[in-house]
Amino acid sequence: MSDKIKWLEAQQRYAFCALSVVPVREEPKDSAQQVTQLLFGEPVEILAYGQPWLKIRSFLDAYEGYIDHKQVLALTEKELRRWLDASTYSNEQYQTINGPFGAQILSGGSQIGSLPEFSIGDFHYNTVQEAKSINSWNYALSFLNTPYLWGGKSVFGIDCSGFVQNVFRQLDFNLPRDAYQQAEIGNLVAFEERQPLDLAFFKNANGKIHHVGIVGPDSQILHASGQVRLDQLTAEGIFNEAAADFTHSLFEIRRLF
Repeated sequence: MSDKIKWLEAQQRYAFCALSVVPVREEPKDSAQQVTQLLFGEPVEILAYGQPWLKIRSFLDAYEGYIDHKQVLALTEKELRRWLDASTYSNEQYQTINGPFGAQILSGGSQIGSLPEFSIGDFHYNTVQEAKSINSWNYALSFLNTPYLWGGKSVFGIDCSGFVQNVFRQLDFNLPRDAYQQAEIGNLVAFEERQPLDLAFFKNANGKIHHVGIVGPDSQILHASGQVRLDQLTAEGIFNEAAADFTHSLFEIRRLF
């Protein structure tokens, strides 16, 4: 074991995502399946150390996986608590920040400072433009046509539950990562009583929840399937007008607030 890894094991229990988007993999190798992503500023707990792989747990949703140690920067526990108290979520589709390693373009949903100049531990950043006030439905719509990406959480590529998680962080709901976990939150709502920003869940042929979308106005649903798209929501499920067919079978609708 190298001196660097010994230092990490002895000193570094927490870290934060230092890049725009970092893949979290199922196994400690680049060819392994991406199970989720970290967005800039997201803190993690380090569970195990390797070269170059770290096993981590997201501090926000407890999701575990492997990342390259070069893609995060260390935090003490005190710095972690300070960052959690001082941070907010970017509501810009794209946002540029400047930091110790130059400019970075971030996706909406990244964790940034609540002020234009902010620090994460010993690392100092400033936003090129301040986040604008935007309602949650319009923020969700800003993801339209984002390509589907298994494990994705950003405007550069996203999956159905990552999309929902990203949007609902704007509403101060830190939802679990997967659709079946999100289906355990909130209260059941009858189809006829649905409202915008309710969550609609869908089951596959094996009876497992495999898809989630955000209920919109005028019988619409916004969801990630091939891309983030607007389709029609009926009591039967999602009707894709382009395919002239139902693509997902509705299981239930839930309301978080």
